[in-house]
Amino acid sequence: MPGDDRRKIEKATGLGVDAIIMDLEDGVALNRKDAARSGIISALNELSFGSKACLVRINPVSTPLWQDDLESALSPKLNAIVLPKVEHEAHIEIVSERIAAFEHRHNLPLRTISLLAIIETALGVVNLREIAKADERLSALVFGAEDLAGDIGATRTPGGEEVFYARSAVVLHARAYQLAAIDTPFVDFHDASGLLVETERALRMGYTGKLAIHPNQVEVIQQTFTPTAEEIRRAQRLIAAHDLQQTAGSGVFAFEGKMVDMPMIRAAQTILARAKAAGSALE
Repeated sequence: MPGDDRRKIEKATGLGVDAIIMDLEDGVALNRKDAARSGIISALNELSFGSKACLVRINPVSTPLWQDDLESALSPKLNAIVLPKVEHEAHIEIVSERIAAFEHRHNLPLRTISLLAIIETALGVVNLREIAKADERLSALVFGAEDLAGDIGATRTPGGEEVFYARSAVVLHARAYQLAAIDTPFVDFHDASGLLVETERALRMGYTGKLAIHPNQVEVIQQTFTPTAEEIRRAQRLIAAHDLQQTAGSGVFAFEGKMVDMPMIRAAQTILARAKAAGSALE
């Protein structure tokens, strides 16, 4: 939500989402940056976010705006800073250092406030390895398809073939360095079927979540990333069968008509981890 739109921020606090992001970057006009900073300070001081993680997206380190943004956003109530257009590990390091100084001044444990890096330029994709391992404060890589397409001169298509390499590279590097991988927002918030197709694709690719830009998108995204009751039960049965086989000294074994090995066990464990993160009951 734009930081200068109090109504939208208040509405977001009532949504059943994992996290909300108050924006100081693209969602705010240049002549409204100060108003947005003040709005975010007021929201952090006055609103209750409940169990939702509270995040603020600041402007890129490559602009002169980010330092004032960060100073306004930092608060003991803040869970994370979202840093757009990250292109070098130094972008992560300099912001992390400022956050660490804030934590020290306020007697907060180190890395109380985490960082999410948006990868949305060609240079950011090229430097993914260095970015992903830049700092222990970094908790997620976020893919930004729209800005990337503009940066490389590509035309956006429903299938996303023009950004497929970058989308794959982001999730690959996130997984390699034990980071969450958050997929790009789907910009047409009237197209529920298109959102569903893209969200299912992100899940199949290994993404752990997806950005939403409108309340109408939340249900589709959450339903897609939350395993069904049958998926949970099958994963539990598979892991139980694996444990029995391990006790008996067997490696590969047959389960419900299919041969099973460790990759299938890891997939079942991932399903249960997704279910737990979504708050689904695990019997």
